[in-house]
Amino acid sequence: MKNVVLIGMPGCGKSTCGVLAAKALCKRFVDTDLVIQERERMPLQGIINEKGNGYFAVAEERAVCALKAENAVIATGGSVVYSPKAMAHLKEGAAIIYLRISFDTMTRRISNMTSRGILLREGESIDAMYKERSSLYEKYADCIIDCDDMDVESTADSIVKASR
Repeated sequence: MKNVVLIGMPGCGKSTCGVLAAKALCKRFVDTDLVIQERERMPLQGIINEKGNGYFAVAEERAVCALKAENAVIATGGSVVYSPKAMAHLKEGAAIIYLRISFDTMTRRISNMTSRGILLREGESIDAMYKERSSLYEKYADCIIDCDDMDVESTADSIVKASR
């Protein structure tokens, strides 16, 4: 059965809404951030702080490419789109859904930007990260859901509808 892969900015609802969508679709739920943490045995921010951005990017790509999920809703980390290899793996037998939010919505929803495990390149601002990732999300998306004015339940319902 086809997987549903959720991509988007931090705070767009990939994990929270993904769980609800998985229940409604009778699919497994997989959060690649949790897979990375389990493999590395430390929180995402710990990996970034202790081992660096380069190591984190490789660890993310390895974890995603090793994923063998079937009939699942997969919530990805926001930086997964930096890896064409990881995205190609996720796209096999899956619908990629981009949960789009504005920059203002992202910064309003995320109060712990510096401790959440968000991959920022050396000297990169949150604004620059947002702009670069937005175009990558659009590039990989099979479907885009605008989530700015949606609550958790509405977003999950939209994921379910887009998955059918």
